[in-house]
Amino acid sequence: MTTTLIIPGYRGSETGHWQRQWLLDDPQAKVVEQEDWENPVLSDWLHVLEAHLAEHPGAVLVAHSLGCVLVAHLAARPSAAHVAGALLVAPADSERMARQNAKFASFAPLPRGELPFPSIVVGSRNDEYMSFAKAEALANVWGSGFVDLGHAGHINPASGFGYWPEGLILTSSFRQRTLVAAE
Repeated sequence: MTTTLIIPGYRGSETGHWQRQWLLDDPQAKVVEQEDWENPVLSDWLHVLEAHLAEHPGAVLVAHSLGCVLVAHLAARPSAAHVAGALLVAPADSERMARQNAKFASFAPLPRGELPFPSIVVGSRNDEYMSFAKAEALANVWGSGFVDLGHAGHINPASGFGYWPEGLILTSSFRQRTLVAAE
C-alpha cells in the first residue's frame, strides 16, 4: 500500500485543516511533524522529511503552503528518487516572505528546476501568500500539472476548506500511477 506523507506549512496545519482531516480517514497517511513549526529552517525540515521518505519509500507527498516549497527543495536531493508523486497545494512565496521576515530566509529563493517526480500544483486566484501568476509560472518551471481552484484563498479553513474531497481525488491519481507501475 502506498503511504501518503502529509506535509504542512508554517505553523503546521491547524485542527480542521483538510490535511489533518485526511489523516483520520487514511490509515496509510502520516504527517511529517516538524520540531519547530514557528521557526522554519530548511535544513531541519528537509532532514525530517527525508527521514520519513527513508521509512516510506515510494510515498505520495501532499504539501500545503511552505510545505510545497520544502518539497520543491527536496527535488535536488537524492531522496527525491523515493517520491511517487506530489500534490502541491497553495504554495507560499518564500521569496516575498523572506523579504518581510528573516526567519523564512532559508526557504528562499524558490527552486526553479523541474521536479524529478510527477506533481500537480493547485493554485488560487486570491491567495494572499502567492500570486496566481507566480503559482502558475512555478508549475510550468517545475513540470507540474496545474489546477486553477478559482477564488479559493489560501485553500485552508480560513478560506472555507475543511475536508476537501477534490484534493483526495487529485492525490489518488498518484496512487493509481504507482499501482500501474508495480504491475
